[in-house]
Order: sequence, then structure tokens, then C-alpha cells
Amino acid sequence: MPHSTISAAGVRVVKLLIGNPPRTVTDLIEAAQVTRTAVTEQLNELMAAGFVKRGTERLPGRGRPRHVYSSTEAAQLLLFADKQGRVVPAVWRAIDRIGGKSLLQRVIRRVSRDLAGHYRKRITSRSPKERLRQLAKMLCDEGLLIETLDRNGHVMLRKRSCPFLTMYEESRSICCLDAELMSEVVGRRVRQTASRHDGAPCCTFEIAEEKKPRKRNA
Repeated sequence: MPHSTISAAGVRVVKLLIGNPPRTVTDLIEAAQVTRTAVTEQLNELMAAGFVKRGTERLPGRGRPRHVYSSTEAAQLLLFADKQGRVVPAVWRAIDRIGGKSLLQRVIRRVSRDLAGHYRKRITSRSPKERLRQLAKMLCDEGLLIETLDRNGHVMLRKRSCPFLTMYEESRSICCLDAELMSEVVGRRVRQTASRHDGAPCCTFEIAEEKKPRKRNA
């Protein structure tokens, strides 16, 4: 997974790559006016972080292909994260003001179903508890800080980092997105048992117990 930070020297290299055709080390040396060693070190760090990718290019009349470098989508997302932090909350405010809570809830339901489809196709277990564990593992692999705990036969998921942080203060309804997503994937209702909104250090979720049918009187 990409790291969350990038050095000032790395930013300069990334900005030379974004929106341009793939460039060679020589191209970057000339554009940045730095040494080959400096460019090579930055490229290696940026590739390890997932911000730059390397390809090969074969020129007409030349035998050996040469390495060329281009930026990844992760680099653009990182560089313009502050813009997303303003635009995304504005979109959610517009939905709320145009359609009220009803429209907001419908949007959250639709978004959660679309996201669930991304994970559900990779879930192999039929057990709701195991499905929740598998989902947690996938989210961890994507870089989120998530862990599952067993307590009295219940599986609790602790979500210590939030991908919806830019929407966190805008509407408490966004917290429903996590629970809706998990419910769609698990196949059982998942309820939120703790929230940062209430002062908890992290958000926690559990699979809701099934209601037992009432016995009818004979």
C-alpha cells in the first residue's frame, strides 16, 4: 500500500510526471536540475510507496529498451487531498439540502451496495462471523487500521481509521455507510456499538443478534 507522506524532493519529481508522457531518468535530471543519484533515489522511494510506476520503451533503431517512469493515481490523490477534503463534504451538504435526510439515506444505501459488491465477490465463507473477518482482512490489506476481537461468542470489529474522514463532521448519517456496507457483505444486520462522535477512540461494530420468533399460545 502507498505511504501517506511524500518528501519535498519527491513532490518535485511527481509534479514533473503528472500529466506528461512517461519520462526517462535523463529527462528528469534535465527538468529538475539535480544529480542522477538524487533522481534515482527519489524514483526508488516513490515506486516503493506506490506513487510512481516504471515501464519500458523501445526506440526505433535501438536494441536495448529504456526505462520510463510515470505517476500513478495514488500520487494525484495524495497531492490534491486538500481539494477532496473540501469538495466531498460540499457534495454531501448539497445532497442533504436538496433532498433532505430521505435522499441522503437513499444515496448512502446505494453507495454501500456498490461498495459491498466490490468485496462480496471475494468472500468465500457462508458464516456471518467469518464473512466479517474476511472483510476486515480485505480492508486491512487496503491500508485501513482494523482488527477483529472475539467476545463472548460475538465478533467485534474495531475500526481505528476511517476512509470517510472528510465527511466525518458533516453528517452523522455517514456513519451508517460503514454499517450498511458490512451488513450487505455479511448477509446479516451489523450494528455500530461505539462511535467517534460519542467520544470513543474508534468505531466498533458487531453482528446483531437474530430475534427469536415468539412462541404462540396453543
